[in-house]
Amino acid sequence: MAKVFYTERDIEDLARQGVTLLTVTDDVVITDLAREKARRMGLQLIGERDSRPASAPARPYLSDLASPAASAPVPPAAASAPVPKPHITPAAPSGSLSGAELEARIFTAVKAKLGSQVDDALLRTIVQRVLRSLGR
Repeated sequence: MAKVFYTERDIEDLARQGVTLLTVTDDVVITDLAREKARRMGLQLIGERDSRPASAPARPYLSDLASPAASAPVPPAAASAPVPKPHITPAAPSGSLSGAELEARIFTAVKAKLGSQVDDALLRTIVQRVLRSLGR
């Protein structure tokens, strides 16, 4: 089946004719300007899978959908329990740490956060490169 294309001009014509709903299927292509014009003129686009323009790339890693862990119900006891504050050691002024001390602190902090998710040699290399790029 042939695709039907709607432009901004087509949307204006439909609105003038009194059309208030436009069904969008896989065989219907709406230009970005037509989509904007439809929204401005109050013409509803029914059946659009998402609000992303057709020309926008699919980015599943930036999904607006909540992760299963985030959408899981929170038990009332866990929701009302006070969260203990982590012990934070005050940072020394950046000028007082040597390069090796700063590298060790950063390495330890990142390793504590990521655990075994990162290789020690790789992490050390990354920390060294970042410090070197910052002139440390």
